[in-house]
Amino acid sequence: MKSFLYFYNQIIQMSTTLIFLVLSSYFIVLILIAHFTSKNATSETFFTGNRQSPWYLVAFGMIGASLSGVTFISVPGQVMNDGMGYFQVVLGYVLGYIVIAQVLMPLYYKLNVTSIYEFLEKRFGIISYKTGASFFILSRTLGSAIRLYLATIVLQLFLFDDLGVPYWLTAVITIALIWVYTFKGGIKTIVYTDTFQTVFLISSVVICTIIISQSLNLDFFGLFEKISASKTSSGGSMSQVFFFDDPMAKNYFPKHFFGGMFLAIAMTGLDQDLMQKNLTCKTIGDAQKNMYSFTTILVFTNFLFLLLGGALYVYSNSKGIDLPMNDGKVITDHVFPTLALNNFGKIAGVFFLLGITASSYASADSALAALTTGFCIDFLNFNKREEKQRQKLKLIVHIGFSLLFLIIILLTKMYVTANPGTDLISLILKIASYTYGPLLGLFAFGIFTKRYPKAILVPFICVLIPFLCFYLDKFSANLFGAYKFGFEMLIINGTLTFVFLYLSSFFTSKKSN
Repeated sequence: MKSFLYFYNQIIQMSTTLIFLVLSSYFIVLILIAHFTSKNATSETFFTGNRQSPWYLVAFGMIGASLSGVTFISVPGQVMNDGMGYFQVVLGYVLGYIVIAQVLMPLYYKLNVTSIYEFLEKRFGIISYKTGASFFILSRTLGSAIRLYLATIVLQLFLFDDLGVPYWLTAVITIALIWVYTFKGGIKTIVYTDTFQTVFLISSVVICTIIISQSLNLDFFGLFEKISASKTSSGGSMSQVFFFDDPMAKNYFPKHFFGGMFLAIAMTGLDQDLMQKNLTCKTIGDAQKNMYSFTTILVFTNFLFLLLGGALYVYSNSKGIDLPMNDGKVITDHVFPTLALNNFGKIAGVFFLLGITASSYASADSALAALTTGFCIDFLNFNKREEKQRQKLKLIVHIGFSLLFLIIILLTKMYVTANPGTDLISLILKIASYTYGPLLGLFAFGIFTKRYPKAILVPFICVLIPFLCFYLDKFSANLFGAYKFGFEMLIINGTLTFVFLYLSSFFTSKKSN
């Protein structure tokens, strides 16, 4: 294996031409998959895949959609500061996915919904339904566009800059490519394209880790020992997973674990994007098998990312490589791309580009389809329209969200330029703790109580609580001393929403049933 990689690293030149050919071939394959999976596609095909998707394909493809390009770059980069503490969050995910499989998915299948927010309409009425759907659109649009930004910036740095293409045009091309292979087949196409893209995502991590270990003449256990002996910026071991010492710290185990649990419930179980894939399975049994298989693969894949992160810093220290810096601090989100494209050889560079492209596009394409589905079903009374009218509206909405993605990507570029040390995965999860909190509170209130909130107050409560949580976070030092909020902010947000909804139920004439 070693001689094989060495041979090809010598003959392949990582040129602009090579990058262009590799990525062009990649997108041609995606378009071909879209072509064959979208034959005789209808609106029902776009939204539900005619509920005929094989559960194992859904499970594997969900890995790519769930992880995204931010995970691909930011999780390995984080190891320098936090060791493998992010794995505490991943363990919390496991418990969250069990709740989704056993509580939420049977509910969705029983109600036979296309949009999961139809549950809120059946339970509370139209105002709660529209409120929940609006928060999903806000959450997923922001999160997915920020994730896609990473793919555009990597393509810009290592391909389009050399071609003299301005960044805004790179962003346009990126969005256009997603639109081309999703606009007709929708979720049916995405189930297959995401499976294809997940293969490259996982392969790139494995190959880069193998190349690092071989260049250092280490086997897996030797590499892990080197990582364990290496120190983070705070002086701890890079292999440290569990943090029980400081309850005030953001990485304190209960904060990470329970924060991860509720992040999984909110960002997967209450998210039309990922639930839409589950709802394409034939039966609830298949959907549950999909969820448990997805959970197993996700835990393993996240561990690979963390292992790779430690390996990156071991490699750079051993070879005396200067890491990208800004104001005396390592830019952790640039470590993996810099080393993969400049130091690991040409094969690693190619697979890195395929991996970051696959992870970013797998997340963005499914989000675009889910947002189109959500808006059409939840706001345009889609199910009551004729097929010809459906196709026209679907096209308009699909284009609209594509343009919205473009705007947010350009704004993210401006923000990151002004704040060069931005940790994107932390930014995304922080935004999620504010935008998914109302959804968590709404669904919890609907499932675990039999009361009805005061309908007119629901949107005000769901808007007010995130602002209250923002205030608590911003002034935590003054209010709570040294305490720093981490991912548990989502739990606080959801709990406060639940409490205020419960209080509002005393002002309605509707009785519990």
